[in-house]
Amino acid sequence: MKHFDTFGVMIDMSRNAVMSIDGLKRFLPLLKKMGYNAVMLYTEDTYEVEGEPYFGYMRGRYSIEEMKEIDAFAEGLGITVIPCIQTLAHLNGIFRWGMFPRDCEDILLTDHERTYELIDRMFSTLSECFKSRKIHIGMDEAHMLGRGRHQDLHGPESVNDIIKRHLAKVCEIAEKYGYEPMIWSDMYFRSWNNGKYYIPKSEMPKEVVNALPKSVIPVYWDYYQLNEKNYSDMIENHKQLSKKTWFAGGAWCWSGLIPFNRFTLKSMLPAIDACRKHKLRNAIFTLWGDDGAECSHFSQLPSLFYLAEYAKGNTDEEKIKAKFARIFGIDFDEFMNIDSPNDLLPYEGLPKNPSKYMLLSDYFNDFLDYGIKKEGAKTYYADRAAELHATAKKSRKYGYVFDTAAKLCDVLAIKYDLGLRTRRAYEAGDRAELARLAEDEYTQVIKRLKIFERAFERQWFLDNKPQGFDVQEFRLGGLLLRTEACRRRLLDYASGKIDRIDELDEPLLPFRRPEESIGLNKAPLSSTVNILYHGAVIL
Repeated sequence: MKHFDTFGVMIDMSRNAVMSIDGLKRFLPLLKKMGYNAVMLYTEDTYEVEGEPYFGYMRGRYSIEEMKEIDAFAEGLGITVIPCIQTLAHLNGIFRWGMFPRDCEDILLTDHERTYELIDRMFSTLSECFKSRKIHIGMDEAHMLGRGRHQDLHGPESVNDIIKRHLAKVCEIAEKYGYEPMIWSDMYFRSWNNGKYYIPKSEMPKEVVNALPKSVIPVYWDYYQLNEKNYSDMIENHKQLSKKTWFAGGAWCWSGLIPFNRFTLKSMLPAIDACRKHKLRNAIFTLWGDDGAECSHFSQLPSLFYLAEYAKGNTDEEKIKAKFARIFGIDFDEFMNIDSPNDLLPYEGLPKNPSKYMLLSDYFNDFLDYGIKKEGAKTYYADRAAELHATAKKSRKYGYVFDTAAKLCDVLAIKYDLGLRTRRAYEAGDRAELARLAEDEYTQVIKRLKIFERAFERQWFLDNKPQGFDVQEFRLGGLLLRTEACRRRLLDYASGKIDRIDELDEPLLPFRRPEESIGLNKAPLSSTVNILYHGAVIL
């Protein structure tokens, strides 16, 4: 690619879904066809480590044989597979077994012999499986580093000192196996920027710059900016750390079953412009899987294709769309409608994901009902379901992702505001309406949820290993059980068997945006809070 030596994606295999070998063998050729030449497999503990049977236990980890098969398959396509692991934080999955030294939260205990034995075994195993001599070792978001067991053993110590010493030891092990390590760069900004990552163009403290070993490639990750200047400022900051800096953007798929292809383009096109402006030659786009990894990466094809074309210098939208239709056999704009279950709400800042939080919302206890409009959702989701069902029937290869989205809309056409309509009927003392809702609409939700679950199951097993779908079954199974339970209580109330529904006697209070709060909680929003926050009040 003219402007990039590396133009790739990072696929999250650690947030509940691990793509199957068959899924990867369908996905990787499409990436190559679009122009991508590198893939990072983000595996916190979802890969086999020789001599560590509890590492990735019951998590669908890739075996040594599978990793070798993936590498050989990708090499045959002309794609380099770069291991992308964690050697400090984000290792919550391994600590449940009590077999690994822990500082606190999801952080390994640094300065402990067993920690470096584990990391050595990680590198040893991966070096046998993948030909690439680059390896991403994580090191990000260790917010509580040194504040747990480490402090008990060694006393208080600055984060800078701990991470500098730990990284030096990890780099020593990496060098033993011929690896050039890469790290997420945020910890090199948070320590002197009040815990924040993103800042305007600044002069970085020399002690921070000097703390990064020259052999390490920092990776600047950013998924949120909407203009080229913000990206440019952070790239210039990173260049003070290292001229070898890579960029990692985001192909948005981590907020539920539905991707944000439109927001991917809105946020990532200016990022590509900034990379070209500052001659960053290496860029990847992350496909994270926060909170369950429900989204199929095959539903992201239009935005991934557009990014690749744009990076090649093709900025003519009509030509991009025409080329997409020739390659994938489906109209670009029609494919982009896969976003539509979330398009009920306009983007204001970051995108909102009502198709997830209103799917999982409770009928009697849902505080998000406070801001729901009284009209429009039923018609909107019924219309989107019809469109998506029609596309599903036309597309042989990708119809299954449209089928899942369509059946999700079938559920939301009734369920989206069912809790609010239930509450309003209860407040009005309309027992006849409550009986009608219970007999008709709650029954329909149960029926449609079961149909949707089967479509979602089919999508999951086409793309992923089976491990992780149990989490989806627990969620949807709990939702089915709760729907039936609320239905029974409504009928009991309507018939006079009970004289009140306690949850519905409690009034809804406004659910405020963080910026509208009194400022007590200044911590970054977690992905779970994002699920609740985005679109919670402006509906």
